[in-house]
Amino acid sequence: MAEQKIKELTALVEQNSRNSNWSPSRDKSRSKRRNTSLRPKSGKKPGGQAGHVGQTLEMRENPDEIEVHRPSHCEHCQRPFAENQRRVAVDRRQVHDLPPVRLIVHEHQAESLLCAVCGKLSRGEFPEDVTAPVQYGAGVQQLAVYLKTEQFIPYERSRQLFADLFEVKLSPGTLENSMERAARRVGPVVEQIKQALRRSQVGHFDESGFYIGGRRHWLHSAGTPSLTYYFAHPRRGCKATDAMDILPHFQGTAVHDAWSAYSQYRQCNHGLCNAHHLRELTAVVENDAQHWATLFKQFLRSARQVVHDAQVAGQSTLSQPKLDQVERIYALLIDKGLRANPVPDGGWPKASRGRVKKTKTHNLLERLDQRKGEVLAFVYDFCVPFDNNLAERDIRMLKVQQKISGCFRSHSAAQGFCQIRSYISSLRKQGFNVWSALRSLFSGDILLPDFIPV
Repeated sequence: MAEQKIKELTALVEQNSRNSNWSPSRDKSRSKRRNTSLRPKSGKKPGGQAGHVGQTLEMRENPDEIEVHRPSHCEHCQRPFAENQRRVAVDRRQVHDLPPVRLIVHEHQAESLLCAVCGKLSRGEFPEDVTAPVQYGAGVQQLAVYLKTEQFIPYERSRQLFADLFEVKLSPGTLENSMERAARRVGPVVEQIKQALRRSQVGHFDESGFYIGGRRHWLHSAGTPSLTYYFAHPRRGCKATDAMDILPHFQGTAVHDAWSAYSQYRQCNHGLCNAHHLRELTAVVENDAQHWATLFKQFLRSARQVVHDAQVAGQSTLSQPKLDQVERIYALLIDKGLRANPVPDGGWPKASRGRVKKTKTHNLLERLDQRKGEVLAFVYDFCVPFDNNLAERDIRMLKVQQKISGCFRSHSAAQGFCQIRSYISSLRKQGFNVWSALRSLFSGDILLPDFIPV
């Protein structure tokens, strides 16, 4: 028992982002080992690859302004040139710059006219979005929302930016009101995104902790390559996913980590993230020096390559002999792992709450053994990816927001942020201009993404 406890504590101390679900930011205070990345080498040289379309500053045929620099006299004999003398050649240089930045005040005047027939007064109507004697327009609100939801800048720094660039002193309440208005306007669009995700063939799901008013909450995400939906909730498990209201109606393949809440939904298929498995297997290799884990890592990578090669060859599925070979190797490796991790004499010890306390290695083996179909979902169905990296990329934006701006002050503010961020992320995936889309939230018709999940 003492040796097992020492091994567990040693594994805990040596835990990092390569052998666990830790984020790389937690490795800063720990020594990093070189050449242990889970990503295989591509063999390509650093820098731009062959066929890469570069981007460079190019001349425009129709510039906005033209400034002519004409010589006043001959640089050789000093004879002055006539003003109407024709030029024989011209050299062009262009400077791409920003126009002067300033706030424009647009005044609306509603005139009143007296009817010559009935003698009554009629007044012109103000535009619908002009509701106060003095107010900020769509452009100010557009920038306020963009800074908060796309660049994750805190309100105080946003206020400083407005003061420096436009000499406008905005209050935090004005910035918050802009966020609330954008969240209300985008609400129906986000509801359509949710409905589309319910119908998707493959969905990616993940969750991550964050804070609202100093208390721990969870951000839940659902996404496809073209759509994203975020949802904030105090809980992490089924109560949250039920309230999110996507998984209870989802009938495709849900790709996720092994968090138990997802497996409660049996009306859909499941695919487990093998990037998580590679990290856990790395921990087994580093902490327990078990050879089966090294072989299993090689097997997963080889299976991914086999699927990739089949897709490149235009195949929609693996041949039955190849599937049989994959399953046979899988079973042999699981058997090898179980023999290397037998149940101890007298059974597994009990934890403080009476639950069986197994080793992490044995828990991993049981998952790989009992959920083979979910581990190999990417082999059986080419539409299912090898990992859940798409969901982790979606979640990463909240971590950036958390590092820059900290926690949210209220649940309504967090949910409003999730609404707007769902809209922005979906548009970004589909190649829309986010700046123009945010403008549409405050003036005219809202720019809509494509609601057909890809």
